[in-house]
Amino acid sequence: MTTGDLFGGEAGQRRCARSGCTDDAVWAVVWRNPRIHAEDRRKIWTACEAHVAFLSEYLRARDFPVAVEPLEEDAS
Repeated sequence: MTTGDLFGGEAGQRRCARSGCTDDAVWAVVWRNPRIHAEDRRKIWTACEAHVAFLSEYLRARDFPVAVEPLEEDAS
């Protein structure tokens, strides 16, 4: 399974998770909801340069643990 499969794009493509954005993602916003997720559960939203701050602050405002990491290339 490729990242494109996971995020609704074509194989190898990564789109920003911000609603309405069609830009390529370059960041992984890694988070979890501690009220319902075990500590080893991590969810990932992909983000473009323009929306990485918005998406990470949206999650931090809800007191979710958040880490922002560069989006890794798919291993082929």
